[in-house]
Amino acid sequence: MTEQQEAPSFAIEKLYVKDLSLEVPNAPEIYLERESPEVNIQLQTGVKVLGDGAYEVTLTVTVTAKLVEKTVFLVEVGQAGIFRVKNVPEDNLEPLLSIACPNILFPYAREVVSESITRAGFAPVLLQPVNFEALYAARAQQEQAGAEAGATAAASTDTIQ
Repeated sequence: MTEQQEAPSFAIEKLYVKDLSLEVPNAPEIYLERESPEVNIQLQTGVKVLGDGAYEVTLTVTVTAKLVEKTVFLVEVGQAGIFRVKNVPEDNLEPLLSIACPNILFPYAREVVSESITRAGFAPVLLQPVNFEALYAARAQQEQAGAEAGATAAASTDTIQ
């Protein structure tokens, strides 16, 4: 069989925490506060071509909790995976890497975020499910609007309140 006749394939080679950072800059005084902080969540995805059909996809989740101007905590998790993709049409590759792979990585990132915050002495932050397909569509629409306006838009960070 030639490569064109082979069926498309998608495989997970490895899932891992690529980067993890936890900061509690106002400790120990912040532990005496009784108010609930405002939590801001940002998501960012990145793809790196490794060659021979292998791609590293990284989902970076940044959770920042603040009380007025004081940072309660800041957690940043880079959950990554190596994915092997073969015989997938070029126009399907970007959605696969930008939607399916982050969907696979998100539950792992959510667990690391929650556990890190708990280990820092705070109540866990449970991230709600994310619709990566909708985020991808919105980003594509932004890029198209930017291209039509003559500007180059590269929005790869999404903020969730």
